[in-house]
Amino acid sequence: MKADEAKAGVIDRVAAIARERARPEQSDDLESFVRRYYANAAPDDLTEVDPVDLYGAAIAHWSLAARRSTNTASVRAYNPQFDRDGWQTTHTVVETVTDDMPFLVDSVRMALSRNGLGIHTVVHPVIAVRRDGVGALLGVAARGDEDAIRESFIHIEVDRQGDPALLEELAADLRAVLDDVRVAVEDWPRMIAELHDVVKALEENPPPIDPDELAEASAFLAWLGDNHFTFLGYRAYDLIREDGEDALIPVAGSGLGILREESDETISQSFAKAPPEVRRLARQPNPLNLTKANSVSTVHRPAYLDYVGVKRFGPDSEVIGEWRFLGLYTSIVYNTDPGRIPLLRRKVSMVIERAGFPSNSHDGKDLLAILETLPRDELIQMEPDELFETAMGIL
Repeated sequence: MKADEAKAGVIDRVAAIARERARPEQSDDLESFVRRYYANAAPDDLTEVDPVDLYGAAIAHWSLAARRSTNTASVRAYNPQFDRDGWQTTHTVVETVTDDMPFLVDSVRMALSRNGLGIHTVVHPVIAVRRDGVGALLGVAARGDEDAIRESFIHIEVDRQGDPALLEELAADLRAVLDDVRVAVEDWPRMIAELHDVVKALEENPPPIDPDELAEASAFLAWLGDNHFTFLGYRAYDLIREDGEDALIPVAGSGLGILREESDETISQSFAKAPPEVRRLARQPNPLNLTKANSVSTVHRPAYLDYVGVKRFGPDSEVIGEWRFLGLYTSIVYNTDPGRIPLLRRKVSMVIERAGFPSNSHDGKDLLAILETLPRDELIQMEPDELFETAMGIL
């Protein structure tokens, strides 16, 4: 309680400074802004800082937000100096302003960590504002204003960086990350729609495989769309022969999320660089290719992207292309019994049946425990034969 009271007192002093220093026509807006800016900040991040510096940090962020076009992010990385900026800190300061959406803080923190920067302070208010037709900031919106724009203000203080070139590179990296977040969030509904279309296409034009295998593949895709996969990118590819080799060619205009931008590549480089024995599998009728991409996600979580490839089949059941989804399995997947996950439950059942142990035997119980505790990524990516060898080897 004492910490909260101390925090409230600091915010009152910062608000008083804002009212004193603002022009009369801006005093209400600036006082409202600084109060909302620090409302959810950690008490220690406020009570141990000079109120003048807290005021300066908030007003600097307000100035960064002065003009911003829709669907863009304003970013700055700098070392505030009192004689120039009206406030100071021993750290480098990163400020961003963009439309409020999921994954922002996680993704920004990831980018800073990727650049080797220790994080000291995080202030992240979401503030409803009013802007005019060209993006100029008009002020803080009244509560309940239906025309307000909810904007994310992220202020992070990191290890001090003295090289101006490094600060520019850091700001550019953060702009790219925030753009990845934006396109992934914007295109999320369309990626889910594409997933539903893929499931429908498999049902209407089934490949020549075991119906139970196909049913599990379709159920797994539908399960992904039920909040078990963070969809970050999608693109369709055509499978062709080029110079005697199979190649995947992007379908123009099909990209969504982080795969939205058309690249200069005329073929899928990840497929082209795969070993010949892997590329030959592209013609096999098994519908799914579940693996890891060779790039680390810039959105949400610093992990290698999960790759869900779904083969497209022609009228004669030949493989003619691929639907590719990139993203991350959600955290719940790693804590769910594989017996409740489509595709994995079938693999587990096949291994247990092949092993032939009575279910109430010591070996039978141990084998089930091994299968239930194997890392989910391995369970997802392994074929049944490989899973059997691995589980029996552990047993």
